Amino acid sequence: MAEAEPEKRATRRFALRLPVAVTYSDNGSQEKSAQTRDVSARGICFYVDSAIAPGSVIEFTLTLPPEITLTESIRVRCKGKVVRVDDGNGKVAVAAVIDEYEFLAEP
Repeated sequence: MAEAEPEKRATRRFALRLPVAVTYSDNGSQEKSAQTRDVSARGICFYVDSAIAPGSVIEFTLTLPPEITLTESIRVRCKGKVVRVDDGNGKVAVAAVIDEYEFLAEP
């Protein structure tokens, strides 16, 4: 029997279903509506209706809920890069590393 592969992630992932708008450049600026699958301090995985090419630079803003922040909801703008795309079951799962982020003041 094969041994389980050790966990490679260095930070905890949170399984969150949050709406997020993802902006990226592909023959001009594009924006897609997406829903997160999980989020960590270093990365995100989200579902979209069509693939975004690996290596694409993306930007997105999401609101972390109180159950994650342990205070009030916090809006975060993130920039990162697509590292993996899994296409199946009518949904496309896009995994991206987060290279930088900033917390946004509430409007």
